[in-house]
Amino acid sequence: MGDQKTHACPWCGLVTDASTLSCPSCGATIDAREVVTDSGWAELPGRKDMAKLQFGDSFCQIEGNYVPVADMNLSSQDWVYFAHHVLLWKDPQVNITTMGLKGAWKRLLAGMPLVMTQAQGPGHIAFSRDAPGEMIALPLQPGQAVDVREHLFLVATGNVTYDWFQSNIWFTTRNGNETETHYPLGMFMDRFFTPSAPGLLLLHSAGNAFVRSLAPNQTILVKPTALLFKDPTVQMRLHIERPAGTWSSWRSWGSRYLWLRLYGPGRVAVQSAYTHMEDNGRNITRHSGATEQNWG
Repeated sequence: MGDQKTHACPWCGLVTDASTLSCPSCGATIDAREVVTDSGWAELPGRKDMAKLQFGDSFCQIEGNYVPVADMNLSSQDWVYFAHHVLLWKDPQVNITTMGLKGAWKRLLAGMPLVMTQAQGPGHIAFSRDAPGEMIALPLQPGQAVDVREHLFLVATGNVTYDWFQSNIWFTTRNGNETETHYPLGMFMDRFFTPSAPGLLLLHSAGNAFVRSLAPNQTILVKPTALLFKDPTVQMRLHIERPAGTWSSWRSWGSRYLWLRLYGPGRVAVQSAYTHMEDNGRNITRHSGATEQNWG
């Protein structure tokens, strides 16, 4: 009898036999080839409509391609938590409760919600961002963490812990006696971590999602609002840039470009549809640690 054929998922690394059409951990199509651009960006792996993911004794089916829905069949032992506005429908017996957050008053200062919502099985419950794009399934192995930009979180399994940290990407502008502090990446970033058991994290990407692995000390510039997630090993700094030979100051809106500089090692993911940063056009008086450059 010959050796059984196996397959290692290029997205999450799970090794399975060849009997399934999609990865049971992240939903990626088993026979899909990884699409990588010449610049090193890999497209989010293809996922067939109605792909089924397993976590614990429960299942998540990702339905639809344009505005995808996460349809979860929760066992009585499993629960998930989510942002309250992404709930689409549920079975009547699924129990919904609020989940307090450690240090919630800090998020109140940034206008963030103080609580999340959790759902306990058994029964079906479904979630959707109500916007076109892609649903990103991030299986997390024990001891693994990922940093996510604000407002992209959809739902996570109960064994994934949730915390946040200050992004430390900011700059201050002044007009006369009036000053304003700007956070191109948001004041906080979310951190999801699995201490002891595998977990599943679902995010929503506007447009298409692309991932790149940075080597140690390798750096790249991305628009802050295009960032989806990064590994905690990836470091960040503000980058201020202007065309060479311009007559105005580099601090002036008329000629400046603001970027997020990312330093490897680790994965970085971006979305192709992103919100353009709003800038009041005033002079920059202070900023977080940053790099500067002229180009022409």
